[in-house]
Amino acid sequence: MGALVDGVGDAGDGADDETRAGARPAPDGHGAGDASARDGHRTGDPSAPGPSASPGAPSDAGSVPGARTARESVRSGAALSALGAGYALQTLGIVAGNAALVVTGAVLGLLTDVVMQRGARRTAQRLGRAQFTPSARQLLRDALLVGGLGVLGVVRAGSAALLLGALLGCWALHFVCQAVAGAVRARRQLPVVTRNIDASALRLSCAPPALFSTRTTLRLACVSALTTAGMCGTAVAGDPVWAQAAALCCCAGLLAGTGRVATWLLPGKRVADEAEALEWLERWLAEYRPTIGMYFSGGNASAYQANMWLSTLAQLEGRPLIVLRERFMVQKIDTTDVPILCVPKVSHLMRLEHSTLKVLLHPSNSGKTSQVLRIPTLKHAFINHGESDKLSSCNPYAKAYDQVWVAGQEARERYAQAHVGVEDKDVVEVGRPQLAPIEAAGTRPVGHRDGFLTVLYAPTWEGFTDDPGNTSVVVAGEHIVRALLADPQVRLLYKPHPMTGTVDPRAGAADARIRALVEEANERRGGPPPAPEAVAALRRASARLAALTRAAYGPHADEVERMLRQPAPEPGRARAVAEARRAWEEAYWAALPAGRHCVVTEEGPGLYCCFNEADLLVSDVSSVVSDYLSSEKPYAVANTTGLDEDAFRAAFPTVRAATVLGPDGSGIPELLRTVRHPGLDTLAAARAALKLRLLGPSQPSSLVRFDRAAQALRRQAEERAQLVQARERRPVDAEGEVAAEREQERGQALADALGEDERP
Repeated sequence: MGALVDGVGDAGDGADDETRAGARPAPDGHGAGDASARDGHRTGDPSAPGPSASPGAPSDAGSVPGARTARESVRSGAALSALGAGYALQTLGIVAGNAALVVTGAVLGLLTDVVMQRGARRTAQRLGRAQFTPSARQLLRDALLVGGLGVLGVVRAGSAALLLGALLGCWALHFVCQAVAGAVRARRQLPVVTRNIDASALRLSCAPPALFSTRTTLRLACVSALTTAGMCGTAVAGDPVWAQAAALCCCAGLLAGTGRVATWLLPGKRVADEAEALEWLERWLAEYRPTIGMYFSGGNASAYQANMWLSTLAQLEGRPLIVLRERFMVQKIDTTDVPILCVPKVSHLMRLEHSTLKVLLHPSNSGKTSQVLRIPTLKHAFINHGESDKLSSCNPYAKAYDQVWVAGQEARERYAQAHVGVEDKDVVEVGRPQLAPIEAAGTRPVGHRDGFLTVLYAPTWEGFTDDPGNTSVVVAGEHIVRALLADPQVRLLYKPHPMTGTVDPRAGAADARIRALVEEANERRGGPPPAPEAVAALRRASARLAALTRAAYGPHADEVERMLRQPAPEPGRARAVAEARRAWEEAYWAALPAGRHCVVTEEGPGLYCCFNEADLLVSDVSSVVSDYLSSEKPYAVANTTGLDEDAFRAAFPTVRAATVLGPDGSGIPELLRTVRHPGLDTLAAARAALKLRLLGPSQPSSLVRFDRAAQALRRQAEERAQLVQARERRPVDAEGEVAAEREQERGQALADALGEDERP
């Protein structure tokens, strides 16, 4: 039987929204997801180390788009060839009366279908769009097998009827199982999704068996394998009992599984219906009484825009809340103790109007932002997910908010010069509170790692435009890396943007070449292995972090079960995870061999941790530079725009305190010399001044200023609410006064007609 009815993979058969969206399970029991930083780099609160996070391990250079495309083409051709060969062998076996060919063709086709779900998914999707779905492909194989058995004289009239009946029963039960599983999934889809909230009142329960509810591919692949094996055994042995037994066993298993899943439709296992769930939502809002929230809506790769604000939101005065719109995003939010509420439908979102929530902070713009802006009781502030000199930092959408919060004076002036409709009175300078983990220059001495000068090369990605100044990877990346690796006392940390190469294959190819350069340099450098104590410490730190972030649910838990497993967390859980991550990062660096260059991937230390490790940053015009500037350590920016240096500095204020590198990487030896000898550093004062313009004053702290802005906006919302309530109460509380005013108005109208004035 086919691996699916329609589509490819489990998600194609109606798996939950998280699977369809491509969301991976969160690494901790409360839904910690990706911890990313602006510009696609991870923040100083990185997620747990993944399987590829061993120190100094070279990255997979073959993951670039060009190499992927070539591999996919080869796999696609191989899959289609094998699939066609299987059908050809079965047909040839029937014509020639050769049982071996029939069996070989059937097995080859089945194995190809199974492998294609993993290694050639795009090919399977294209076949599905052509209506040649896995089910259709397996049905054709079954028909050829049954026909072959008939031609070979193995199956006669009586046994053929039983075999066909059993096979048809398998197919019928497959469709019944799909229908029942779909009904269960629809019944278990609540109008709200929660995390860090006790939602047990919604009668939450564990998910039904995945094999019969969401793991369609695995279930039907097993059925296909059993029925195919049975018919192949019949063809070889000449006895129909093998095919009949296999088909009947599959029927029994499908019937039992379908019945088991159907019990989730019984009253005792049903979750709350929509009306009950919405009533619970209103009760919870009234009990929790949120005062300030963060609103976020975005795509599968945009969670980093919200994650960078989690620690700040948790430290604000009041009762914080995170409001999401996409179901899959609930598990993409990083570790936090803040309650998370996902409300997909706009009609349900409007219930926030009657809650105590007064302020919503917006780290990004999206199409669904306009929906929440309609709620009159809320005040909205746009806090962005990073500031740079790029035009995208001054989006005209910002004028839709009550206020726009920026880091410093530079961003205020940027809005004024952009003429996008944002008035200066609505711009509030709050600094960048999430930069607190970044250490100031001098905290660690230059060359603190075994005497090597640590240089962080963190370019941004190519973006969606053809501007050559977007990223230095394509034009200057290899030159910069070669120049840095040429210095025997330099240790390079290369941290590419995770989206590098997703738009321009040239950027992906350049990234692969840079990774290869780093690997070759490590082979040449050699050196002693890390100390056993450091490796043991890293192992302990990894175990500790894994224990704190281990998921409390299985990989096939559905939305309702995750809500059940993610109630209100124990106090201090997020702080404990953050401390464990910092300990892991320190152990990671300590376990690297002396002087070893490193490609820092998403599974490795976060961007802010890399800032602290580095003595020097080399980057592009991006918010990475603005954040690094908070340390006041030296930095360089690659100029690939085609502008001369003076024009480049004038066009991009963040470059004013930087060393400008040419596309050929020229200027790096002199730059390294100034870092090693601070007396030669002529830009220290400029960095301090630019930091003040970009990020604002150090005192009061950015967190204090941010919280003051939040409380001030909250008071504005409360004042508006009081005015509205007073106006609405007036006809009820002052009926006599209103009647008197109406009588006076009628008298005034008569007086006007007579030329008299009765107004007091």
